[in-house]
Amino acid sequence: MLAIGDFSRLTHLSVRTLRRYHEAGLLVPARVDAATGYRSYDPDQIPTAQVIHRLRELDVPLPDVRRVVESPDPEERAALVARHLRRLEAELDRTRAAVSSLRRLLDPEPAPLAVELRAVGEQTVAAVAAEVDAGDVPAWYAGAMAELAAVLTADGADAGPGGPAGGVYDNALFEEGRGRAVVHRPCPDPPRRGRVHPLTLPAVELAVATHVGPHDASDVTYGEVGRWLVDNALTVAGPVRETYLVGPPDTDDPAAWRTEVGWPVFRVVP
Repeated sequence: MLAIGDFSRLTHLSVRTLRRYHEAGLLVPARVDAATGYRSYDPDQIPTAQVIHRLRELDVPLPDVRRVVESPDPEERAALVARHLRRLEAELDRTRAAVSSLRRLLDPEPAPLAVELRAVGEQTVAAVAAEVDAGDVPAWYAGAMAELAAVLTADGADAGPGGPAGGVYDNALFEEGRGRAVVHRPCPDPPRRGRVHPLTLPAVELAVATHVGPHDASDVTYGEVGRWLVDNALTVAGPVRETYLVGPPDTDDPAAWRTEVGWPVFRVVP
């Protein structure tokens, strides 16, 4: 048997941590002296303690650590760890996007953003639309785009993709945290299946700039377009439009994504 101090040194888990894991029922000592409460561990518990240590270094929540340690099924254990690693990777992507945005914002001489005015005619599209909370947009977007692609490419479908996908986002989504969101693909004869339905986008004049990188860092581009609108005596006249020139269906590398941000505008009359 190993004294708790020896076990601590062998596993790199502090005595305090080992006591906490015992109280939580996560790593129970092989023996506890009834009179003194002194804890002793079996050498066979070392691998389990090391697994717990690694999982906690990855910030795996204690309930998930318990499921990994207690599961007798190797595939279940692997699935639990893989699920948490995917969460870590998503958080890492968000951190990288935030760092990139900060560097761009703090650059004393940022590269100028190219903005152009573009007249866009009326367009028939296949669309998925919903009232969405701002925080739920990424998950909703992924599901809606997947459904849209599946319907348009299904066998026997009476329509097919006719250009890059796009999105339309109501002002309320930004101002109030909830609003109407639409994702769409150009389609001359849109089907009506599931959430997919025909939609006509009205003609509009847009101030357009291209955002490079992850979608969750696009606020910097939005801000630069807004500054350009003010400098050119233009004001927003409707919901924001986005066109996904390069996105998740094209590449897994967020740095390669290209999104056109288009703000409907009209000129301010002096």
